[in-house]
Amino acid sequence: MTNVYSFDGLLVFGLLVICTCAYMSRVPRLKNWFLSEKKGVFGIFYKASVIGIRLHIPVALSCVMMGIYILLLK
Repeated sequence: MTNVYSFDGLLVFGLLVICTCAYMSRVPRLKNWFLSEKKGVFGIFYKASVIGIRLHIPVALSCVMMGIYILLLK
């Protein structure tokens, strides 16, 4: 179990937010309900979804590398 207060826990949390928001932006009902705000607190989720969509290959590779790190090295 990773700790959120450590650096690798923060990276895992960030990657999970990016991947979740990118997935939610592909589902039409969730996109209209959750990702409609582009400013404020919910704007963070919109920006994470844009990052996940535009940089999907580096984000996927980071998730795989982080998974290998947590399973094998930690």
